[in-house]
Amino acid sequence: MDDDLHQLVLKLAAYLSSNKLVLTTAESCTGGWLAKVLTDIPGSSGWFECGYVTYSNASKIELLGVLPHTLEIWGAVSEQAVREMAEGALRCSRGNLAVSISGVAGPAGGGADKPVGTVWFCWAGLNQRTKVLNRAFRGGRNAVRRQAVVTALEGLLGID
Repeated sequence: MDDDLHQLVLKLAAYLSSNKLVLTTAESCTGGWLAKVLTDIPGSSGWFECGYVTYSNASKIELLGVLPHTLEIWGAVSEQAVREMAEGALRCSRGNLAVSISGVAGPAGGGADKPVGTVWFCWAGLNQRTKVLNRAFRGGRNAVRRQAVVTALEGLLGID
């Protein structure tokens, strides 16, 4: 793990532990990268419950309860989908805080309305306001995915 990600995760670990929060993740375009950096920290089982990697629409429906109608109307890369992913991660786990990520990492797959680099995020908690964010990242596939992981971590820490 690179040092910037490591430092963010250390801050997050301290925050989650001191606030008795248990995190679950629901990832699509990042393919488990967020869960990987979280579990690189020894002792992460004290504040990290589980991670769902729901890359296909079918897995979003089956594992997280995303509504087929949502995916048909809005698509997987949408505010509506990430909301349902985060809510589903909370519902299907023992976590009390969730983050979800869905986007177009590239190099293909983008369109006029959702170009490569478009990523949606949702942070939800059992006792807090849900926050949704859309970002347009630049760079190749790994750059988009890394920026998405950083944004997810910063959002959990309240860094905008």
